[in-house]
Amino acid sequence: MAALFKARRALGMVVGHGFRCLSQLAELPELHQMMRQTCRDYAQKELAPIAAQLDKDHKFPAKQVKELGAMGVMAVEVPESLGGAGMDYLAYCLAVEELSRGCASTGVIVSVNNSLYLGPILKFGTEEQKKQWITPFTTGDKVGCFALSEPGNGSDAGAASTLAQQEGDEWVLNGTKAWITNCWDASATVVFATTDKSLKHKGISAFLVPMPHPGLSLGKKEDKLGIRASSTANIILEDCRIPLGNMLGERGMGFKIAMQTLDSGRLGIAAQALGIAQAALDCAADYAHKRTAFGAPIGKLQAIQFKLADMALATESARLLTWRAAMLRDAKKPFTKASLFSNY
Repeated sequence: MAALFKARRALGMVVGHGFRCLSQLAELPELHQMMRQTCRDYAQKELAPIAAQLDKDHKFPAKQVKELGAMGVMAVEVPESLGGAGMDYLAYCLAVEELSRGCASTGVIVSVNNSLYLGPILKFGTEEQKKQWITPFTTGDKVGCFALSEPGNGSDAGAASTLAQQEGDEWVLNGTKAWITNCWDASATVVFATTDKSLKHKGISAFLVPMPHPGLSLGKKEDKLGIRASSTANIILEDCRIPLGNMLGERGMGFKIAMQTLDSGRLGIAAQALGIAQAALDCAADYAHKRTAFGAPIGKLQAIQFKLADMALATESARLLTWRAAMLRDAKKPFTKASLFSNY
């Protein structure tokens, strides 16, 4: 299927160029329709039947992630030269939405690998870093994670207490990162740490750390209320030594990298929430059709019809907001406000 996407890419780029006009929301370009339908079919056939069991068992869907890698879904925006699908952020949001419709855990695994791990490396990494830290993570054999949040300050990128000190030709990292999605199954992480406390948020830098690695350990998996097939835990850094070349971007650029990455990451989470909302709407409509009361399906009751209509309206409105934000990003226009709107 990835080969089919690549074969149709030229057509998609031509159609997609016209689609950049934000008033043209009536229909997706053909290539995007293919991505959407392919992911929808896969979710219905391969994810929905096992989603509940994966969640119950806290089981990472390794087989399915590899299959999605072969489809190009684990690295949608990554150029083909680096092993990715070479598509855009709208295509990525469509993929996450449809996968989340079948399994929210798989949706967030795909989202984190695409936007929070590969995204900042693609934008700020050197060519050597891209080959080392991106290409092996496009096939589904490996996934990455993003280590920003800390126990004492949440996701406030400007208050990182994790420290990175230079010793010779190495960086030495010490601190704890909290609530890190995918970390138990990840093969690398982007870590944010302070290299100069006196500069406050301007003294934060980003680093690429392989996993497992000496000095890096994981806390227990959080027993969440849901989405449990995607692991969430602390990353503990105790004299964790990495080469100087593992810094992502320049020294002191960590805050900028984190903020820009989170802007894009919000779109992936919005798409995931859309998939969950659509699945809930589908379930509610099916129940209303099958459930009877006083000898008739409850779906024939006007109050139920109005409720389902309100749900459908809210879901479709959120979908258009998310698509608009993704298109703004693809058009290289400001999209921060739009990405915030898509999360409400």
